Amino acid sequence: MKLQLKGVTKRFGTFTANDRIDLTVQPGEIHALLGENGAGKSTLMNTIYGLHSPNEGEILLDDRRVSFDGPGDAVEAGIGMVHQHFMLIPVFSVTESVMLGYEPTKSAGMIDFAEARRRVQEISARFGFDVDPDAKIEDLPVGAQQRVEIIKALSRDARVLILDEPTAVLTPQETDELIGIMRQLKEAGTSIVFITHKLREVRAIADKITVIRRGKIVGEALPDSTETQLASVMVGREVNLTTQKDPADPGDVGFSVEGLTVVSGSGKVVLDDVSLEIARGEILCVAGVDGNGQSELAEAILGLRSAVAGTITLDGTNLRRMSVKERLNAGIGFVPEDRSTDGVIPAFSITENFVLDQYDQQPYSNGIAMRPTVMREAAVEQTSRFDVRLGNVDDPISTLSGGNQQKVVLAREMSRDIRLFLASQPTRGLDVGSIEFVHRTIIEERDKGTPCLIVSTELDEVSNLADRIAVMYRGVVVGIVPGHTNRDVLGLMMAGVPVKEAYAQAQDHHTILGEADEEAQA
Repeated sequence: MKLQLKGVTKRFGTFTANDRIDLTVQPGEIHALLGENGAGKSTLMNTIYGLHSPNEGEILLDDRRVSFDGPGDAVEAGIGMVHQHFMLIPVFSVTESVMLGYEPTKSAGMIDFAEARRRVQEISARFGFDVDPDAKIEDLPVGAQQRVEIIKALSRDARVLILDEPTAVLTPQETDELIGIMRQLKEAGTSIVFITHKLREVRAIADKITVIRRGKIVGEALPDSTETQLASVMVGREVNLTTQKDPADPGDVGFSVEGLTVVSGSGKVVLDDVSLEIARGEILCVAGVDGNGQSELAEAILGLRSAVAGTITLDGTNLRRMSVKERLNAGIGFVPEDRSTDGVIPAFSITENFVLDQYDQQPYSNGIAMRPTVMREAAVEQTSRFDVRLGNVDDPISTLSGGNQQKVVLAREMSRDIRLFLASQPTRGLDVGSIEFVHRTIIEERDKGTPCLIVSTELDEVSNLADRIAVMYRGVVVGIVPGHTNRDVLGLMMAGVPVKEAYAQAQDHHTILGEADEEAQA
């Protein structure tokens, strides 16, 4: 199916999110859409999917003009969308999530669960997904939840498929599998709009690349462009994709966990005797597929999860018996994995979100009285420093794009004096220009002598930042390796392969993304 946009414009009040967008996606084409945070990519896709109505312009499918009153109309027309933030109900099973709103029925009008389950199994087998149709969504790791979203779209016979940051939670090997799936869909005639910040993936899979900046199409790029060229077109300036940093000059150990064990409410051991230490002036990155204990490690360090055994030591003080508030006051700067749930309060203003964990401290309060003017001035200063794209710091933070919300969280945590910087997925959803800034800021924090613990599924990020890398699998630290370790070795360790065996297997393993790297070097 051919998708065309002609002069599509979308305004929110006086703000123009999309300005006269012209775009054509041919049948069987993988069309990549690149742009910074707040450039208007998600707004444009939501307009195509029927979540917004354009103020001007038209949408055509196979040269026939269409208009949608909601996503249901878009689905009926053959458009499917996998959102960056999954639209799944945690307590539902995979089958229930896939069939929701499109339930197959028997002759008596009863829901045909067997048919729905068969449909999930058929799609999962066809495209190589390993998804249990009876599993609860809340029990699945994030990567598996993403596969459920794709199954949901495919089950509704989508002929135009919009993928918004589809590889954000995948290992290199899983990304290779997804690229294979996209190629199968392409060969079957499915049109794919692929939104991503990962330039290596764009080069590996895209047939055509369109760049959007500040709501306007600013040009097209060829898939054989270098990553540096793509980044420059997207951001509008030269971007250094390799983080520049001096070798670490670590001091004594500033932070450590020893024998840390955490058990979930259902009795499952999610952290099993985890031990690691970080020197002052060192970045330790924790790599692993989502759902293997990294999130629980970060939450246990902050006190959001209770440990049944082990110690958590910061500057010689055991934090294990402290409350979350006491740990924050002890000097932990924390960036949560899920900003929308744990990082911000959507109805609060940008200023209020900026002081969520500091509102009762100087300089933001004077005894029992808060100081709104000081809070606002600080929010203006830090949002400017972190290049947060906003209208006014008094606006609700829900008016910001996901990437800009993440910048507010980072600005909040890194604007105070901290003794441990702890971040889960600190650049998830950020564009290359913002990632460059965040990485530089983290390195500056390291160079101040702060121990930094970074949890990330982005191997490019891990390789750029880490002085050492701890790889986790099923709640256990598989091994700790140098920061320059090959990505194939890391990918195998993330699948549970021991260090020595991973190095041996990596000699024979060659990823699609690795081929893209070699082409770039050539």
